[in-house]
Amino acid sequence: MAIISRDLGHSDYSATLQAMQQFTANRAAETPDEIWLTEHDAVYTLGLNRKNVRMPYNGIPVILVDRGGKITYHGLGQVIIYLLLDLKRRNLNVRQLVNIIEASIIGLLAHHKVNAVAKNGAPGVYVDEKKIASLGLRLKNNCCYHGLSLNVDMDLSPFETIDPCGYVGLEVTQAKDLGITCSPQEIGGQLLQTLLKNFNK
Repeated sequence: MAIISRDLGHSDYSATLQAMQQFTANRAAETPDEIWLTEHDAVYTLGLNRKNVRMPYNGIPVILVDRGGKITYHGLGQVIIYLLLDLKRRNLNVRQLVNIIEASIIGLLAHHKVNAVAKNGAPGVYVDEKKIASLGLRLKNNCCYHGLSLNVDMDLSPFETIDPCGYVGLEVTQAKDLGITCSPQEIGGQLLQTLLKNFNK
């Protein structure tokens, strides 16, 4: 079954989270999978692993969410892609899903002459030990939601007040600082197409 892709443009984080939750709760066996592309205003999201989290104190809202992982930051200039997929239908387990997401990001960056890697035990994508993309997923009844964020052309300073994804001292980077001149919208569209291709193999 084909995956439906939606470009939400600039969307409110809380409203989009609620829409993902409702979509997943109301799914039936015949519901097509969807992938949503968006950007959010400045917000920290705090996942289910909330122990020993260094909390920010800079006035940016912190929202408790139902994905895995700890704390991360979203802001304009960062590509967000939400994956609303029936894993059973696609014969995928969570590890395979993560592998496809990471490989898609790595492949996109390689197309732009940037060498990126994944790390065992630390989901996401890294360039020279700095994190450029984060993953956070939730699974219900073999259907996933939430997804990935890719830093493209944004203010990275809000990351400095947290331990990104719970890793003390972890630095972050973005496509612009690696010589990629494409806009977030262009990179988002390219990554969306790469994901659709890889999920339909």
